[in-house]
Amino acid sequence: MPLVRPADSNKGTFGHVLLLAGSVGKSGAAILSGRAALRSGAGLVTIATPEPVLPIVAMSEAEYMTAPLAATKSGTLSLRSLTDGAFGELEDGKTVLGIGPGLGTSRQTQEFIRTVVAETKLPVVLDADGLNAFAGEGAQLRKRKTKFLAVTPHPGEMARLLGVSTKDVQAERLNTARNSAQKWDAHVVLKGFHTIIASPKGDLFVNTTGNAGLAKGGTGDVLTGVLSALTGQFGTDDWHRVLTLGVYLHGAAAEALRGLTDLSGLLAQEVAKYIPVARTRLLRELERG
Repeated sequence: MPLVRPADSNKGTFGHVLLLAGSVGKSGAAILSGRAALRSGAGLVTIATPEPVLPIVAMSEAEYMTAPLAATKSGTLSLRSLTDGAFGELEDGKTVLGIGPGLGTSRQTQEFIRTVVAETKLPVVLDADGLNAFAGEGAQLRKRKTKFLAVTPHPGEMARLLGVSTKDVQAERLNTARNSAQKWDAHVVLKGFHTIIASPKGDLFVNTTGNAGLAKGGTGDVLTGVLSALTGQFGTDDWHRVLTLGVYLHGAAAEALRGLTDLSGLLAQEVAKYIPVARTRLLRELERG
């Protein structure tokens, strides 16, 4: 994975991330995820979001593109964008699909998510409400066309996927991540203190970067953007390492902020902003050997 960009590169070199995110009252999740994707080096970022949310999302960042999707009366995703082919057209030309931040848990939205995960051929990073659409039905994650799925649950989301308690997940974090990755034929990023990244083949990485400042709403949305962006840049040939790099940089960005603010006041948007700082520090360490 070449972390230094070639001099002759262009925006098309680094992938086009499509994020399915946001709903009325949760536009910030879409904004944070898109911002993190940009800060993590994606060449292009498009956020697909329910139409009532689009003006808020579009005004938040000049660099990314937005696409409106049909909305329910409550401002979440409507199935109309699937039946009329609008979402299918959006997938054309994209490199990776991030699903979940701020989508909500309405019935139509959950059906929308399950259908997209089953039918898309793009690599998928599934988080937050994307995972909640499969609560109690984790086995359904295996029924899909894409070869590449990464799920990024925190312990509570993992518990809902498996139909067990959060305490059970925390008591057997390594085994839970590894067994789920193999059962679902997916990469599992089990978040928390020392996030675990498990591959379908049984490979495990345990991340040691990060701090208590990440214990705040929005940091998971940032991670979705980071992982999607790095997938766009480096592809899926060695996806386990790509995902591990993303988790590392996410935590390292929080560490870089330690001296600037008390951890209680660290914001998710600041973590996104400091991803390039973390990447620069990593490059310097690699140069020193």
